Amino acid sequence: MTTAKPNSRDRTLHLVGNAHIDPVWLWRWPEGLQEIRATFQSAIDRMEEYPDFVFTCDSVMYLEWIEQHDPDLFASIRKRVADGRWQVVGGWWIEPDCNIPSGESFVRQALYGQRYLIEKFGEAATIGCNLDPFGHNATIPQILRKSGVDGYIFLRPGPHEQMLPGQFFHWEAPDGSRVMAYRLPNEYCTPGKDIGNHLDKSLAMMPPDEPELMVFYGVGNHGGGPTKANLDSIARLDAIGGLPKLELSHPERFFERVRDREDVPVHAGELQHHGPGCYSAHSGIKAWNRRAENDLQRAEKWASVAAAVAGEMYPVEKLTEAWKLVLFNQFHDILAGTSIRSAYDDARDDYGRARSIAADVFNRATQAIARRIDIPLADGTVPVVVFNPHPWELEQDVEVEFAQAATVRLTDQDGRPVPVQLTRSEASMMGSRGRLAFRATVPPLGHRVYHLLPGAVDADGPVRATDTTLENEHLRLEVDPASGWLTSFIDKSTGAELIPAKPAPHAVVIDDQSDTWGHRVRAYDQAIGSFTGRRVRLVESGPVRAVLRIESAYGTSRMAEELVLSAGARSVEVRTVVDWHEQLKTLKLRFPTALTDVTATHEIPYGFIERTPDGTEEPTQAWVDVTGTLPGGKRAGLTVVNDSKHGHDVTGAEIGMTALRSPVYAWHEPKILDEDGVYEYLDQGRQEFRYVLLPHGEDWRAADPARRAAELNQPSFALLETFHEGPLAQSQAHADDGAGSVLVTVVKGDEDASGDAIVRAYESRGAAASARIALPMLGQHRLIEAEFGPHEIKTFRVPADPAAPVTETDLLELPVPANSSPEA
Repeated sequence: MTTAKPNSRDRTLHLVGNAHIDPVWLWRWPEGLQEIRATFQSAIDRMEEYPDFVFTCDSVMYLEWIEQHDPDLFASIRKRVADGRWQVVGGWWIEPDCNIPSGESFVRQALYGQRYLIEKFGEAATIGCNLDPFGHNATIPQILRKSGVDGYIFLRPGPHEQMLPGQFFHWEAPDGSRVMAYRLPNEYCTPGKDIGNHLDKSLAMMPPDEPELMVFYGVGNHGGGPTKANLDSIARLDAIGGLPKLELSHPERFFERVRDREDVPVHAGELQHHGPGCYSAHSGIKAWNRRAENDLQRAEKWASVAAAVAGEMYPVEKLTEAWKLVLFNQFHDILAGTSIRSAYDDARDDYGRARSIAADVFNRATQAIARRIDIPLADGTVPVVVFNPHPWELEQDVEVEFAQAATVRLTDQDGRPVPVQLTRSEASMMGSRGRLAFRATVPPLGHRVYHLLPGAVDADGPVRATDTTLENEHLRLEVDPASGWLTSFIDKSTGAELIPAKPAPHAVVIDDQSDTWGHRVRAYDQAIGSFTGRRVRLVESGPVRAVLRIESAYGTSRMAEELVLSAGARSVEVRTVVDWHEQLKTLKLRFPTALTDVTATHEIPYGFIERTPDGTEEPTQAWVDVTGTLPGGKRAGLTVVNDSKHGHDVTGAEIGMTALRSPVYAWHEPKILDEDGVYEYLDQGRQEFRYVLLPHGEDWRAADPARRAAELNQPSFALLETFHEGPLAQSQAHADDGAGSVLVTVVKGDEDASGDAIVRAYESRGAAASARIALPMLGQHRLIEAEFGPHEIKTFRVPADPAAPVTETDLLELPVPANSSPEA
């Protein structure tokens, strides 16, 4: 690199005209749509007036909106793209929150975004672009590389939030994939007038001798884009000559200049933190998103099975519509919980439509399969088909509503008795409906038929229970009625007592004066009280499980946590209902342990990462683990698995899960709330969620938390059936990943609707592995055999023609080039 003076004309400042547009934030989406139309028309108009002007656009969904609502404008954009004057970057459907969505959602951002660009413009984006999200998970470089992108532009975290090795650097994912990343200086948008002040601030934040630099300009957030005043000021400032050469440019041109340099440093890991309150703000949107993601993946798997074994049409278009609704609502100001209250009415409806589509696809598939199962007539019995949505054997409690009978018993398909237990029905009508629970064992991505028969239900079972204790073959726990939480939790396999002698409070109330984003917050640790026990009682006990109900209170808020321990289970499920009425406060559920010398591990999208256990609020997917040393020197650990919570901390040996936050909607500091103001606060009223306490020995990998989390988030499904002949056995597997470290997450039809199947898997434990994935639904001997590197995501195309070989593809479902490399 040649050293140059700060104002040297040998230096080039690439000026990128853009308009960051929030389709939803302090406004709802119809206003956002109108602003996108106006901004894009303005960009086209500026091109007529300024021959050198180049406009840059990310968020592919905006282009589809324009195609649908303004075909003439879309035609103009296509022409300018062909001319090179309109540069498309990003390649993702929207600028999502880059922490909270699942790994598969990030894949779909690229899948639908890049394929749209290829279809409409003949080429995909090569530069990723997420200017406004509030942190970036460590898996992103791998997802970018495997979708044709080798560069990435971001703004946050800023230099005051995370030190990075340079203005631009090779960003490395845990699997070794790299992209060239560039942190924008100062801001991604400017006022509509002279941009000299913006350039001065930007240059002051960047290396003084770097010959190639990049700055974005243009009115943003509510749209607008580069103005005449912006462009005129650039010409004036460049003519003065006291700044580096100002070049109307675009990101790909900048990356061309620096991509092959040998002096670029490397940063491995995530880009954090900014706005930690976003991990938990608006628990509703977090839950809607998690459920929709899982409903869609479940629907795809069973639609693929139904296509293979029942001849059903795979509904590509319906599933694409549903996924696009989910991806849109992963926009960072929606999913982060930072938009106005009324925007969440729209989000709720969108997620509802996506889940409704997923439910319809899933129901059609399972009904088509169920009616093809050979179930001979047996008078007085009712068949129950249980569907396992995972490609490994599932052992799980199943609950099913049925027409109430005075007595009932259960057998499997071979007539062997299965313990069954009556539980609370959703209907309160005496004798009309009932609900039962039983422990089912179901083949991988398979189904199994059980049979309800008249008979007596056993009253006793292997779970020993009192009003304060639960114990099965593997676990023993005891609850303190005064504190409303555990005073003992013993894992019999290790003999480990996980609870310290003087456990800290469990349900802790935090004074939270931070804004909706949680700006300038590192940890939520200002405890001002805790929920205290009101009542502990045994509400269910039988041959399948026992349930302890803990009722507690803080102020006018109430909470009930039901601890469910099943026969043979190695974990405890906790079903939680909170009636929350606190304002400017946060509820942390804390899980103290007796461990020392702790390693804290958090799940991230399609992977995991170790973090320092110093109490920092961290973005997490569905599980957090602490592993350490117990008194006496034995190694053990505890994993907490959740169904909808993303903000967590580990403080020493204690896991904290942020359950609820109650700032004001769309409140951004430095605004100070008026004591007499009328405001609406987040997370008021009834909230429901579930989590699992999973103890283990010296290595969390043996507990396989990724699979346990998948089972909590995609539970089994039971369907009452009738009798009929059919080609399918009463117990049958359709796909099996072997339950090793390579975990299959996706089985779906291909996007081209050719009849091929797409299978996606990732290595979940951080070690190279050989995978053998059986696909009996596609033929008795159909297999995928592949080598996975640590943390690697792989995608395979399985042709409909059984004689055609399986091939590996990229994330766009296109063939992987023979000489492809994960590194830049």
